[in-house]
Amino acid sequence: MSKYDAIVVGSGPNGIAAAITLQQAGLSVLLIEGSDKPGGGLRTEELTLPGYFHDRCSAIHPLAASSPFFAQLGLDKYGLEFIYPEVAAAHPFDDGTAAALTGSVEDTAGLLGKDSEAYVKLVSALVNDWSAIAPDVLGPLSIPSEPLAMLRFGWKALQSAARIAGRFETKEARGLWAGMAGHSILPLDKPLTSAIGLVLMALAHYRGWPVPKGGSQAIARAMLTCFTELGGHVQTGFYVNSLNELPPAKAYLFDVTPRQMLSIAGDRFTPFYRKQLQSYRYGMGVFKLDYALDGPVPFSAEVCRRAGTVHLGNTFEEIALAEHQSHTGRHPEKPFVLLAQQSLFDQTRAPDGRHTLWAYCHVPHGSTVDMSEAIEKQIERFAPGFRDRVIARHTMNTRDMEAYNPNYVGGDINGGIISLRQLFTRPTLRVSPYRTSVRGLYFCSSSTPPGGGVHGMCGYHAAASALKDEFGLKEKPLTN
Repeated sequence: MSKYDAIVVGSGPNGIAAAITLQQAGLSVLLIEGSDKPGGGLRTEELTLPGYFHDRCSAIHPLAASSPFFAQLGLDKYGLEFIYPEVAAAHPFDDGTAAALTGSVEDTAGLLGKDSEAYVKLVSALVNDWSAIAPDVLGPLSIPSEPLAMLRFGWKALQSAARIAGRFETKEARGLWAGMAGHSILPLDKPLTSAIGLVLMALAHYRGWPVPKGGSQAIARAMLTCFTELGGHVQTGFYVNSLNELPPAKAYLFDVTPRQMLSIAGDRFTPFYRKQLQSYRYGMGVFKLDYALDGPVPFSAEVCRRAGTVHLGNTFEEIALAEHQSHTGRHPEKPFVLLAQQSLFDQTRAPDGRHTLWAYCHVPHGSTVDMSEAIEKQIERFAPGFRDRVIARHTMNTRDMEAYNPNYVGGDINGGIISLRQLFTRPTLRVSPYRTSVRGLYFCSSSTPPGGGVHGMCGYHAAASALKDEFGLKEKPLTN
C-alpha cells in the first residue's frame, strides 16, 4: 500500500479536476476509478453499430468552453479540439419555423420579431459580465468580486422561468427560452429555473456550444494526460466500498453523491452530518436514446439542420407541462426532448454519409418506462421521415444510467436536484460545502456547488479547500 498526500476517488470531470489541482500544488496524488475506463460521464462508445461513436452521457459543452478551470489548463496542448456549430441550438415549431440561438446576441434577437429588444435586455449584460462573474457563478456562496454584476445576474437568475417568459410575446422567444430553462430539470414555475437558461444563453454568445472532436471522451483524455504529465497516478477497476480499502493519505476527495458517501464512510460522520446527507434530494431522471442513421435528421425547419443542439417541445406551455408531469411522477405523452447532432460537425463520429443522433427526455425519478416511442414521435413531428433513416437504436432508462454511473441516482444526471434549497448548500449547509464532518474527507462531485455540467469547478473548489485545510497551501488562481 503506497502512501500518497491525497487520494481522489472517482474520475469524472470533477474528480480529475481535483486531482490536477492537488498535483499542481506539488502533492503526490492517486486518482482511483471503479470502472475499467476513466472519465465518468465523459465516455464515447460504439453503442449501436461498429463505426458509430456515441457519447454515453455529456455531449455538448458550453460550460467546458467557458470554464475558468479549463481555461487555465490549456487542454488544447493535450489534444483536445472543440468544434463550434454555427447554430448553437435551434427550437422548431409545428408550423415549420424555428427559433435559433447563434453566436451573436443581435442575430439571435433579430429572429425574435417584436421580442428582439426584450431578448437583448435579458442577456446582453450577462454576456458582457460573464468573464468577471464566472468564478462566483461557478463557485460556492461567497462575497462576489463583482457585486453589481452578480446582482444583475442574481436578480434574474432567482426568478422562475415562467416569470421570465412573461417578458416575451412571441412563440419564438418563449419557446427558445423554455428549451434553455428546461436544462434545469425542474418544473418551469420553480424559483431558480431561470439561472440555467440564462447561463446557457449567455455562453452561446460568449464562446459557443462546442462539440469535442472524437467525442466527449476527448475531454477526459486531455485532462488525464495533463494529470499524468504532472506526475499523477491513476488506478482503474477499483471500486471503493470503504475508507479502510484505501492507502494512507492526508486528504481524501470523493467524486460521489451523498448516497455513495454514506455507504463508504457513513459510520465516521457525526449524527447531525449523517442526517443532513440522508435528507439530500435527488431529482428527475432521464431516458436516453442513441441512433445510427443513414442520413441527417430531415428537419422541416432548415436552421435545425445546422444546429448542434435541437430542443423539441414546441411552445413554452407544452414544455412546462411536460416538465411538471415528469416532476410529479407522470410520463408525458409529448416529452421535452433534447437532441445533439454531433456527426453533422465531427466526421469521426460515423461512417461517410451516415450519422449519429443523441437524444433524451426527462422522466420521473427511477422510472423504467420505455420512452422510445414518445421520443420518436416528437422527432418525427418536426422531422417527417425520420424513422426511415434509423438503422439502429440503443436505449438507457434510469436504472441503466445508474448502473453505468452510480452518481446518476435514479437517473438524476445533476448529482442532486438544483433547487433553491440545494444550490449553494449542496450537499449540506456548511461554511465549506466540500468538507465533511471528518477531518481530511471531502466531497468534490456535482453534489457540491456549482452543480452539474462539465466544468471541473466542483473539483477545483474542493481541492482548494483541502489544500488550505490539510496542507496550508493555496490553489492556483483562476482567470477566465
